[in-house]
Amino acid sequence: MSIIRFLFLTLAAAMLSVLFSCNQSPTPTDSANVAPNTVASPATTVVAANSKNKININSAILSELDKLEAKLAIPALSNQIQAQRPYASTEELVAKKVINQAQYDQIKDMVTIEDVVLTGVAKDVDYMTKLGLMKGHLLVAKELLDLQKPAQAEPHIGHPVEEIYVDVEDQLGERNVKEFKSSLIGLQDLVKSKSKSPEVGTNFAAAVESVDGAIAVLPENQRSSPEFVLQVIYGLLDTANSEYTAAIANGKIAAAIEYQDSRGFVNYANDLYQGVSTQIAAANPDADKALSTSMKELATTWPAVVPPQTPVKTPDQVTQLVKNIEQESQKVVNSNTTAKQ
Repeated sequence: MSIIRFLFLTLAAAMLSVLFSCNQSPTPTDSANVAPNTVASPATTVVAANSKNKININSAILSELDKLEAKLAIPALSNQIQAQRPYASTEELVAKKVINQAQYDQIKDMVTIEDVVLTGVAKDVDYMTKLGLMKGHLLVAKELLDLQKPAQAEPHIGHPVEEIYVDVEDQLGERNVKEFKSSLIGLQDLVKSKSKSPEVGTNFAAAVESVDGAIAVLPENQRSSPEFVLQVIYGLLDTANSEYTAAIANGKIAAAIEYQDSRGFVNYANDLYQGVSTQIAAANPDADKALSTSMKELATTWPAVVPPQTPVKTPDQVTQLVKNIEQESQKVVNSNTTAKQ
């Protein structure tokens, strides 16, 4: 990944209920909790396809912009879009010579310059997904440090600060979470200058604890809810899919960092699924079996933190597995929603 990669979740979380709850009308309570020009978050939000959402080219972090890069197969497009900000309209992608008209025509329905303000569950999903991305980065960094590869680990320690923290900073303040940006920066500097220092392990553990603490401010019943967790998992996997697509060029893994990013996100998504799989199996064993199978199959894409010479799966195969997980997640949400009625 490059510098700040991830507002996709802001749009994604807001639209999480669109596909599977379109036949439900919001209650007066739902509408009352949403300010004008704000996307509503229904009482029960569910997983939705992020392809239905638009990417704000003025504020999206690089993980989200990577979807445009993957769509157009233009190396470093995410950074080029970011470098030409701000945009008065999406058409300025052409006027500023970031892409040509034919390329713009391919993505014009994917982009916007309008912001979405999240509330309720959608905001919580957005918050936890961004922190989950931080966790994914740190998981990969730890693997690389254990392999005595500090130069490869360092970017993954930096990404939570450079790409994500600024986008979740306001929410951290709203939730009274103690600032931990400085500790992440300190850890990154330490790995750069004194990678063999015993302090690295201590500071790394403290950084992980800070992220875990930020997640823990969400209500426990929400963090253990299959409906909620599946939305977070889908956000992580959707980002992993974009990163993996950006990593592959001409049938080879051309960008190790993107490969490693996607591995970290998938590994953390698997960790989250293990926390709710028992509940899902009890209520819907067929869905749990299908989800577990797809998650395990997806994980085989990343046999090790160091990329293999030949990709295990193509981007299309990874995309299909992520879609399978989304579809099975829908069944779980629909089943649980019906049971509560």
